[in-house]
Amino acid sequence: MREHLEYWIVWFWLKLVGLLPRPLARAKGIALGLIIYTIHRRLRHVGMRNLQLAFPSLTDRERRRILRGEYISLGRQLAEFCLFPRYTRENVAQTVIYDGFENYERAFARGKGVLFLTGHVGAWELSAFAHSLQGHPLSIVMRSLDNPRVDRLIDHYRTMHGNRTVDKDDFIRGLLGAMRAGETVGILMDTNMTPPQGVFVDFFGIPACTASGLARIALRTDAAVVPGFTIWDAQLRKYRLRFDPAVELIRTGDDQFDIVANTAKFTKIIEDYVRRYPNQWLWVHRRWKTRPEGQPSLY
Repeated sequence: MREHLEYWIVWFWLKLVGLLPRPLARAKGIALGLIIYTIHRRLRHVGMRNLQLAFPSLTDRERRRILRGEYISLGRQLAEFCLFPRYTRENVAQTVIYDGFENYERAFARGKGVLFLTGHVGAWELSAFAHSLQGHPLSIVMRSLDNPRVDRLIDHYRTMHGNRTVDKDDFIRGLLGAMRAGETVGILMDTNMTPPQGVFVDFFGIPACTASGLARIALRTDAAVVPGFTIWDAQLRKYRLRFDPAVELIRTGDDQFDIVANTAKFTKIIEDYVRRYPNQWLWVHRRWKTRPEGQPSLY
């Protein structure tokens, strides 16, 4: 019964907001985000704790301002997700513009596959969707939602224009196949992991257990690792889909050292984006949940 109720709530919200003009849809999404910010005490607590760890010099008032901004960002992205069926190649530039597209073109032309290095910054759902509309579909590594019916509904929206999703349980095999075919795969690698899938590298100066699969695949296949983030530009009132130049991999000949060193390098790139756009990152995720052996919980 609960699964059915969750499905119909999500279906109704997607359809309702999807019918609204974009400014009104964004207003509805942001309003919902702020309501959740107000009533969800546990998430606020996690967000404030993360901000204390990442920005110890800020005041609580400054941290609350960042956290509130995160919920505005999430609400705005939710509205855009609801509007996916109305996106076309002709109108997508009204919402998302490219920045640094030549970096992607150069990486893709190598023919060894492209690994998009990204995180839960800005509108990550919009990144792959907008890119597919421009004729560049990709695979997205995602964790399946607990509710199978909701998962299928969300997956339908994500894959409307040629994208496909790869479950984290099929991570390595899916990526190896995609790289052999010269395809593009997007990987969100800023979530908490557990060993052996994750290794400890610094994130805001604190050891964080981080997915090492991207580094393993890049070193094994020589695929290009291209940082890609879709950031809200308040002046333009649009999103910028930014591609940075491909990351130069660290290769010393010591496989384990290189995996950790490159994972740390990738994580530093994500951290730099979070520092530049702190109110657009997912602070309510317990990023430092897994601790090195013998260390106490940070939450």
